Amino acid sequence: MPKKYPLLEYDEVVSILKTRGFTLKDQQGSHEQYEGIVNDRKKKVTVDKNDAPYNDFIIKSMISQSGLTRVEFYTATKITAKKINLKKIKSITE
Repeated sequence: MPKKYPLLEYDEVVSILKTRGFTLKDQQGSHEQYEGIVNDRKKKVTVDKNDAPYNDFIIKSMISQSGLTRVEFYTATKITAKKINLKKIKSITE
């Protein structure tokens, strides 16, 4: 049985955020801020390149910041959906 919050690499997190409509708005050192609209609310997610691969604590924080559910977050891409044994869910833009 897979972990509830499998480790994710930097590229995977960025791919998830971009698929869900987030865009890079700011960068300071290794910290990047992505902004997006989720449920009609503006959300900001901070991604620290140096912390990858991200553990469950950091992933939970990014999911919370994004306003997405765990399933919405992980199923944004085929690769990350497989990590929790689910299929990719189509994004709003597909």
